[in-house]
Amino acid sequence: MRKLKSIQHNVTSPLVNMGPIKLRQPLPTEGIENVDPFLLLHHYGPYAISEFNNPFDLGPHPHRGFEPITLLFKGEQLHRDSLGNEMVVKAGGVQWTTAGSGIIHAEAPTKEFVKKGGDLEGIQLWLNLPAKDKMMTPNYQHLEKEQIPKLISEDKKVQLNIIAGSQFEEKGLIKTQTEVNVFTAKASEGGKLEMNIPENHQSLIYLLDGEILVNNSEVLKKGENQMVTFHQDGNTIQFEAQKESAILILSGKPINEKIKQYGPYVMNTQTEILEAMRDFNQGKMGYLY
Repeated sequence: MRKLKSIQHNVTSPLVNMGPIKLRQPLPTEGIENVDPFLLLHHYGPYAISEFNNPFDLGPHPHRGFEPITLLFKGEQLHRDSLGNEMVVKAGGVQWTTAGSGIIHAEAPTKEFVKKGGDLEGIQLWLNLPAKDKMMTPNYQHLEKEQIPKLISEDKKVQLNIIAGSQFEEKGLIKTQTEVNVFTAKASEGGKLEMNIPENHQSLIYLLDGEILVNNSEVLKKGENQMVTFHQDGNTIQFEAQKESAILILSGKPINEKIKQYGPYVMNTQTEILEAMRDFNQGKMGYLY
């Protein structure tokens, strides 16, 4: 039986300073620590990148204990990491890093993109790993726009991109450590879509651009409320686009474990955080120059 999940929180997407750049951070935000297993959602851009303006150049930095994920909506980024991967992620593409026991990576617009100029916009997610997987071997997965399975709504006005997890007969190609759904959608005005989301999943919808009506009750509009989270009390989420919109839909089975976070490390105890700092300083997470 289909039952709409009830809405738990309806929140804005406030701008925060991250070094030289401003970006939107709807998660964590006041009253919402996480949507377990998702720990952080950053929406960066659109930035007008050029040879005179390139703030989004993130030099080598470490991670341990979770999965940093980038979904690129506009522009081009070069990913480099201590595993030896060097990949260009283009608009519509995804990079899914499993930091596990430790990885060092760097992200920046490609030199070619900086030279020709253009908009850069993306989502960065932090997806937690359960205690048993926090020290797993690091891994990197990359999908180009064309490789991502797609679903078209009955009214032909919504395209749902299945990055991880599944929806109806379509399955995402990303190999995940926990049960999660990561979808993006492009909807034209009037487009409607209903999705199956397991009852036990924590879930959210984030609006990057446009305006949508969620579950016939809450409006998300760019510059106003841009995210809703849901209770674990139904198996369906739906939205209707009031104008052309870009949307992110996330859900996952909660890990329900203690979280200790310090900077780029997400572990279960303070001792494990100190170990991560020591291992990084001793070069145990590899090197990237």
